[in-house]
Amino acid sequence: MLAISDQPFDASAREPLFSVIIPLEFHRGQWERTWQGWQAQTLDSAAFEIILVVPPAFPDRDKLHKSAGSQVRLEYSQDSHDIDLCAVGAAKARGRFLFFTESHCWPEPDVLELCLEAFRVNENWAALSCRSVRVTHNRLSEAEADMYEADIAFGMYTHPWRKILDQCFVTRREAYRASGGLKPEFGHFSEWLLAANYFQTGCKIGYLPEARLHHYYVGSLDELREFTLDFVAGEIRYFAGESVEPGDALLERPPEWVCRHSLDRMEARGILSMVARDGFTVGTIFGVARTAQALARWGPIALLGDRLAIAARAFMVLWTGFILKLSMAAGPRRWLAASFKKHTAALIAYERLIGISRIRLEQRDLRRDRTPIAGDDSPAVLEDVGFHPGERRGESFRWSEPEALLRLCAPGCSRIRVQCLRVRRSLRWIDLRVYLNGERVASSAITIGTQDFEIAIEPPLSGIFELGWSCRPLFAITDPRRLGIPVIALDVTTQDAAVDARSGPSGDMRGSAGAATTQRLRQHRLLLAR
Repeated sequence: MLAISDQPFDASAREPLFSVIIPLEFHRGQWERTWQGWQAQTLDSAAFEIILVVPPAFPDRDKLHKSAGSQVRLEYSQDSHDIDLCAVGAAKARGRFLFFTESHCWPEPDVLELCLEAFRVNENWAALSCRSVRVTHNRLSEAEADMYEADIAFGMYTHPWRKILDQCFVTRREAYRASGGLKPEFGHFSEWLLAANYFQTGCKIGYLPEARLHHYYVGSLDELREFTLDFVAGEIRYFAGESVEPGDALLERPPEWVCRHSLDRMEARGILSMVARDGFTVGTIFGVARTAQALARWGPIALLGDRLAIAARAFMVLWTGFILKLSMAAGPRRWLAASFKKHTAALIAYERLIGISRIRLEQRDLRRDRTPIAGDDSPAVLEDVGFHPGERRGESFRWSEPEALLRLCAPGCSRIRVQCLRVRRSLRWIDLRVYLNGERVASSAITIGTQDFEIAIEPPLSGIFELGWSCRPLFAITDPRRLGIPVIALDVTTQDAAVDARSGPSGDMRGSAGAATTQRLRQHRLLLAR
């Protein structure tokens, strides 16, 4: 934890205690009320500064110039996004504490005094979030407030690290800088990223419900869509990028991202090529039926990629939006709240697929040449196709579909063991077929146990290769998904040559002509993305 002392405030000091940072985007016609609320603080006016960060298209610039003075500073930015504006304000702030808020939130008069006292009493707090009090004016804004207040309460009281409430977040300046600050390139997702960084770097965030700010909920579907698109676009950009923040391990990958390769046209064609050439040659009706099921599952994706999935999500957005408008017009409040949540969830799911589709197009020329980010020879799972999101039943695992494909980087790989959860009675009775680079592996090279199977590879594979399998599906009464095998991990054995120059004819150093080559075996445990 950062050790930050709090000396008594000197009114003659050049630096104020607080810098209140207000981005003037999404002000919803409330910015003057917000500014007046901060002017009315009971804390000595010399102890804080108000920084109004102005976007290019702000309409009331004349009023702003009249408001500016020794206590109010105007900072102009070429960016319009409120996270960009907050970052600009934080870079210009002089205060010991940075108070991030929004231009449609106005404080009660004692907010700054309560925050200052809380930091003095709780010296281990690097930051705190205040309480947001709803201000609503129509039925949709009430449903919006219900949803966000439930999420806020979960974050403040239950979630281990999601403690930043952007409407009213106060932080020591040193902690903000040590945690990396807001990252405008990730939009509103940067708030979650910053919260994870605070937690991971040991900066504790407290909650002060006594300090209250009034939040104006606009109740606009257009603004809801704009915010959702921005958050999800930033989320996908972060997970698709190569930068790794301190709190990265805390961020849960959304299921659309984890399973993104299953909507890749080229990967679907790989599965079809693997299964079809073997399925129709088995000669039994069961083999033909399995191949037909695989064709029905992967054929549309092989032809159209993610377009069908995106179209289905778009339909859900339209349908839930239609139900939401009906609920707004005539439904009871509980129907409106439920339809609002469903529409928001549909928007998120749709925008995630759209964002992933854009990333896929950008990386299409690079996908076949991708290597692990670490840049070394350590084995890694590069892509997984035909897998459901991660689950936990004593151990973390992922169900595969009856057909699955893994792209692996494992130079010198000579043996692969796939460990499975004890769910299916035995892998020996599921007609398991294994493939390497699309070719069926001979039964003599496979050892199938009750809960694992192992492949011996001769000669050892080099570089990037594909491991696939197909099996009889598992039918579960309570689970409608296509289930194959529940994979816990892959144990990979690699071998590399080691030259022993001492084994020459006379025991002296004779170079490679007199050296003996031995094989060094190494064990690696690979986990699928969760």
